[in-house]
Order: sequence, then C-alpha cells, then structure tokens
Amino acid sequence: MNNKPINPQGEKVTLNIWLCPDGVYRWTYEYNMLKNPTIIFTVWKVLGIAVGVVLAFDLLLGLIEGNFQSAEDWQGLGMLFLILTGIMLCLSIIAYLILASMYGWKYQVLFEMTEEYVRHIQMPKQFKKAQALGWVTTFVGALSGKPAMVGIGLHSSTVNTMTTELKNVAALKIRRGRNTIHVNQKLDKNQVYAEDADFDFVERFLMEHCINAKISGNS
Repeated sequence: MNNKPINPQGEKVTLNIWLCPDGVYRWTYEYNMLKNPTIIFTVWKVLGIAVGVVLAFDLLLGLIEGNFQSAEDWQGLGMLFLILTGIMLCLSIIAYLILASMYGWKYQVLFEMTEEYVRHIQMPKQFKKAQALGWVTTFVGALSGKPAMVGIGLHSSTVNTMTTELKNVAALKIRRGRNTIHVNQKLDKNQVYAEDADFDFVERFLMEHCINAKISGNS
C-alpha cells in the first residue's frame, strides 16, 4: 500500500505550474505592460483592420461614383490613410498608457488548462504575483475535497475570463521572446503567457491538444 501523503495543493509540475486536485493545471503570470509589447501590438492590429475597412469602403464608393480620375484623387486617399493611421496610433498609445498606469504597469493573469480548454483569467489588480499564487494554491487545497467548487470560487474573485476550446483552435502562434502563445479560433483570439521555466511545458501541451491548429512562430 502507498502511504505517501497527498499534497492538498496538488502536484507541482514546473516552477510555477500546479496540477490541482480537480485535475486542472493552474499558474499565474505577471505581465509587464511596458516591457512586453504583445497587448499594444494586438490593439494596433485591430485598429489597422478598422482603418482598412474604412478606406476600403471609401475606395469602393469613390470608384462607383467615379471620383478617382487623377493622381491627386489617389494622393488624397493616401493622405486620408496617413491621417487616420496617425490618429489611431496616437490615441491607442495614450489609452494604453492610461490603462497601464491604472493597473500599476502590471497585468496579473491566472491560467487554467485542461485537455479540453485553456482559460485566461484577469486577476484583481490589487493582487501581487506571490499573493496570487499563494491564494490559488491555498484555495484549491482547502477545497480539495470538493473539486467542483474550485472553479466557482476562483471565478467569483476574478475580473474577466476568456475560455478557448482546444479542439476549435485554428492557429497557434508561438512568441517565445515575449513569453506568449497566441491561441486563435476563427473568430476569438486568446493569449497564453508563461515564464521561461514553464514555457516548454505549456507549449508542448497546447501543441499536443490543439489537434486542428496550424502552428507557427519561434518554438
């Protein structure tokens, strides 16, 4: 008989990742909003699409009405593109800096991962990294006899969540230098962050379970 005591917090599989008693991998990540540009790049990508849609509509309307008859007309469209791009760029940087300052320049995230899904959970901004990890492991340990209650308790104390079903992931984009893995479905896009010591485990797990995903990036 195996008399080895069971750790109520679960099993530590990497430096920061725990396999909790409810069968869910959990870890926290403290995102430096000034040093890591991933979020602002994502914002620019979304805004770029918005600018592109506006310009495409303006171009289509102009072609229908016959407005683009000279080089000056095309130059005007190009100037509109530059103006819109400049405005969007400036506003996005200002908004990002305001948001980052509100969060104390740190974005605290809790991740949950199983063979079926990965969940990105924004932690309350008052949590520090060590506090968050201690809170997670203590909470899970306390409820180890009732694993069904773990998710309910965790999510009731967090801000925003995004869950991605791994079977529906269409693309995995590995960005090791930014400690980021983009987990993209056709319409929804998620981002998973992991420390250097944990990155290989998370990357390998997602690659194995996102069976329909196209994989790219510097793995």
